[in-house]
Amino acid sequence: MDKETKMGRPRVDTEAVNLRLPRDMIEVIDDLRRMQPDLPTRPEMIRRALAEWLEHAGHPNN
Repeated sequence: MDKETKMGRPRVDTEAVNLRLPRDMIEVIDDLRRMQPDLPTRPEMIRRALAEWLEHAGHPNN
């Protein structure tokens, strides 16, 4: 994400996914976020982790 991320209407080609995570998993996600130079939001960190997992599994993310 670039430095001037704007809040507002989500991209048209996206869809909301709501889920509940165990507290310990959220703590790990937060720890990983803090190790990133740009301190991504929780949703962004989850997107990055999923994209990495999909790439590793042989399913490119775009």
